[in-house]
Amino acid sequence: MIWEQELATLKEKGLYRQLHSVETLKEKGQALVNGQRMLMFASNNYLGLAQDRRVIEASVQATERFGAGSTGSRLTTGHSIIHGNLERKLAEFKQTEAAIVLNTGYMANMAVLTTIVGKGDLILSDESNHASIIDGCRLSRAETIIYSHVDLGDLEMKLRSNRGFRNTLIVTDGVFSMEGDIAPLPGIIDLAERYGSLIMVDDAHATGVLGKDGRGTSEHFGVKGKVDIEMGTLSKAIGAEGGFIAGSRSLIDYLVNKARPFIFSTALPPGVVAGALAAVDIILTEPERRVHLQDMTRLLYQELTSLGYMVTGGETPILGVICGEPAQAMLLSKELHKYGIYAPAIRPPTVPDGTSRIRLTLMAEHQETHIDHVIAAFKAIRSDRNG
Repeated sequence: MIWEQELATLKEKGLYRQLHSVETLKEKGQALVNGQRMLMFASNNYLGLAQDRRVIEASVQATERFGAGSTGSRLTTGHSIIHGNLERKLAEFKQTEAAIVLNTGYMANMAVLTTIVGKGDLILSDESNHASIIDGCRLSRAETIIYSHVDLGDLEMKLRSNRGFRNTLIVTDGVFSMEGDIAPLPGIIDLAERYGSLIMVDDAHATGVLGKDGRGTSEHFGVKGKVDIEMGTLSKAIGAEGGFIAGSRSLIDYLVNKARPFIFSTALPPGVVAGALAAVDIILTEPERRVHLQDMTRLLYQELTSLGYMVTGGETPILGVICGEPAQAMLLSKELHKYGIYAPAIRPPTVPDGTSRIRLTLMAEHQETHIDHVIAAFKAIRSDRNG
């Protein structure tokens, strides 16, 4: 069978992947991974809200009131009062006129890119954008041009060289999921204004994390109101599940009427929606979670770089420890595993060839003792290799 041949090839190249059973424990920052207690440094639960009792209780109460499932698409029987409440809350949170909730962040990106632009339009996409953006661009039927990662000069050159399209959309991650760096949003806004382009920002890894109130990349740079389309997820810092788009009332009304991923999907379960509602309130009222997360991130970044590791990021809770080839990343992951640290290897095609890495993600639940343990492990591994 053709898939058996492909699987053999993946194994030969060190790119074969397997599922691991993960169960979060009550002890903060820890989980059972395949039955083994470990420090968790691979979760997108940045603010620890997936285990917050208030979020869980809100979810349970909504499930008991409305049922386990939503029973239909949003335009038939799936829309409830709490779906509407969440969308109003997200619009208020993102300081936009309106918002629309979809079942995943992947679907949110697909909904925009296959609905807002099409044949005769142009998309300019950062080369490190998330896979959902890449797939959305492919399905949009718009001309897609990739610009070099966070390179404003290359973006401007491609804007200048590709005029005459009906509409132009610049799309970028706010925080890049594998590098942990932040898009140069003020520069992108300047170029968009000069060349008459729309801007879409995927704020999946920035929502709840960046900005004084956790509103994301736009708040971080002080440019709220200058991004046409803001996408976010409910499944990372918000600690639930789903995705959303925030923007003008007309944008959201258009997506409700035209976006196929929204129209033809059963709505999110009420319990998930209620949990997200509770989490957004916590994000707005407990900024100390972000402050602690930033402190722990800076500490780990500084210590790893001082040990001689090549580390990407530093301003967000995503740190990429560059290893090079897949086998080297897999080896480092296994070595960390021996120290009770769960941090999987990230390999192509998720990242470019030659840049396989360990992707460390921090959570507000991590304490300085956890960070000290990770630093000690990396130090010991380097010492053993050099010894």
